[in-house]
Amino acid sequence: MPLHSESQSAFLTIEQAAKLLRKGEISPLDLVDMSLAQTERLNPALNAFITILAGRARRQARAAGREIRRGNWRGPLHGIPISLKDNIWTRGVRTTAGSKVLSDFVPRVDAEVASRLAAAGAILLGKTNMHEFAYGVTNKNPHFGPTRNPWSHDRISGGSSGGSAAAVAAGLCFASAGTDTGGSIRIPSALCGIVGLKPTFGLVSLVGIVPLAESFDHAGPLTRSVADACIMLQAIAGKHPKGTVPPNYRRLRKDRPRKLRLGWPKQYFFERLDNEVRRAVEKAAECFESLDAHVKEVSLPKLADSIMPSTNIALAEATYYHESQGFYPARVKDYGEDVQERLEWGTKIRAVDYIQALSLRREVQRDFDKVFEHADAILAPTSPIAAPLLGEDEVTIGGETESVRSALLRLNRPANLTGHPAISIPCGFTEEGLPIGMQLIGPRWGESRLLAIALAYEEATEWHKRLPVLSTGI
Repeated sequence: MPLHSESQSAFLTIEQAAKLLRKGEISPLDLVDMSLAQTERLNPALNAFITILAGRARRQARAAGREIRRGNWRGPLHGIPISLKDNIWTRGVRTTAGSKVLSDFVPRVDAEVASRLAAAGAILLGKTNMHEFAYGVTNKNPHFGPTRNPWSHDRISGGSSGGSAAAVAAGLCFASAGTDTGGSIRIPSALCGIVGLKPTFGLVSLVGIVPLAESFDHAGPLTRSVADACIMLQAIAGKHPKGTVPPNYRRLRKDRPRKLRLGWPKQYFFERLDNEVRRAVEKAAECFESLDAHVKEVSLPKLADSIMPSTNIALAEATYYHESQGFYPARVKDYGEDVQERLEWGTKIRAVDYIQALSLRREVQRDFDKVFEHADAILAPTSPIAAPLLGEDEVTIGGETESVRSALLRLNRPANLTGHPAISIPCGFTEEGLPIGMQLIGPRWGESRLLAIALAYEEATEWHKRLPVLSTGI
């Protein structure tokens, strides 16, 4: 049963909604009621939320409304309903990390990300579904069920922040905060047709977030526009190093370089793609050229050698965390099979392999930094394929078969390995109507310029304005 125009206001951007709130044309309670109504209709099919906080959200909305009416406006997030991935601690609200192991865990304190968003006036609507312990990219969760893609309910949302992406794409909330260890913000954002930003490693605090792999983990926003990603990042970011420019959504258009230089990697990123994805990203490059950007070939010679080392780092660090908490192997039967398997693999990583991987990581970082001496950003696909079918374990790309997990991770893990910021933005659709995402990777601490470049493309195209035909049925 399709939903029509009565739900269109659920797709306002944060920027648009904030203007209406300041003018008194809409109230925070109106926004919360609208989001909850949308959630009540659609979440049974999408399964985007694990926990919905209707009563709490309405109380927060009434308080925000009183503050705004009194002139105590905190900024563009004040009164805006958002969600948090369920590995982000929330005081007094259970935080499951999508696992049976933590199904009854109720933190006594907020994660710093949650605390910063609350201080900015955002209203927490609920906690979103995710791949168990963020250790996967499909959001096929054996404990809470899979999250379905708003564009096609027989497709995955991507993961591990899949519930966040589906909720934002379907208008259940205005934005979400997620985590990204190997693409877990960017993958679901690409597959669900929204914007997802993985900031520079260390810019956003991970205090109070259930970790996956400590040296790869990042937290960041999932939104419906580039400006909204900047608004969210401003709220959750820590201090930028001296000499760098912190993100500011009011200054985004000024932060774009006058002579834009984009790097087109001749290795790795374009070697095995679905043809529709390749054409969409090539068209995006042409769009940038029409904006007077110079797109030139760049080299990342060590990147192809980093696949197994990256995996070794992630496996070892993930297993270390679960062993250190006493979860694994003591509660091995409480994990889903895929997470069990990966935790077991982590016990087999030798110290010498881990140390060698760290050494190669430094070489790959240097390759990227060398590119950024002559380019403002690297242009690449986010995912080599559009959203696979639920239950599909393998895909064939260019005549080669690989696992869905490998395909979705392949183009995203590099920015986690190096710690550079990366953003995924919509750049097209397949003939079946599935979203395609483009990735821009920038120099460390270069979020302001990266967001400005993404905004230039967004404003020159219409892809971000296309909405899914939402259905209440599976």
